[in-house]
Amino acid sequence: MPFPGTFDVDLTGATAVVTGSTRGIGRAITQRLLASGASVIGLQRGTDSLGPGHSCRGVDLSDPAARAEVIAEVLAEHQVDILVNNAGINLRHTVEDFPLEEFSQVMNVNLDAVVQLTQAFGGPMLARGSGRIVNIASMLSFFGGVQASAYAASKGAVAQFTKSVANEWAGRGVAVNAIAPGYIATELNVVLREDTVRNDEIVSRIPAGRWGRADDIAGTALFLASEGAAYVHGAVLPVDGGYLGR
Repeated sequence: MPFPGTFDVDLTGATAVVTGSTRGIGRAITQRLLASGASVIGLQRGTDSLGPGHSCRGVDLSDPAARAEVIAEVLAEHQVDILVNNAGINLRHTVEDFPLEEFSQVMNVNLDAVVQLTQAFGGPMLARGSGRIVNIASMLSFFGGVQASAYAASKGAVAQFTKSVANEWAGRGVAVNAIAPGYIATELNVVLREDTVRNDEIVSRIPAGRWGRADDIAGTALFLASEGAAYVHGAVLPVDGGYLGR
């Protein structure tokens, strides 16, 4: 599948696990990996395939036991070379009214699952002395946002977790990095983009003058999964059209 601005990366023979692989950013990352020759195993609630080379394991990523079960199944059948921790949720409340149960729910999916999958799939990578892990952080890894305290807390933690793992694993052949997407035009942001006032405020703040596309994130993920990023460790790369530099 051709992509505008595609660069050559050959991942033939590699196997990647991508959480949330059929929607939004996860779908774009999966398509890029497939186009580069990798096989992709998606972990998510649904089991729809994007075509040859892509299979899905249905799993509730909010359930630690279910995560452990599907991890064991995948590792029993595959050598996983690339892990992309993409899946995440956001529940919005003011801080004073944020139900603790919902706060914990966001932290569980956005952080705990990342830790569990990193440990489980990273172990065999360390044993082989090679592997790539790409975590999806957020602009809210850098600032707090509004009515998104749980999401900001989880994504801030993902960024720091990424750096900590890289400190321990960089010298052992496993590259661990994160991407911090800016405002990306996915189905999750339709309402925001349809609000003409808020949309204009957002675009005026982005030096590139547009919302990002899911494939903008996918290209960066492909780079981090490639040998071209062999000396990139512990980075949290903003892909935001220049938003943070404004």
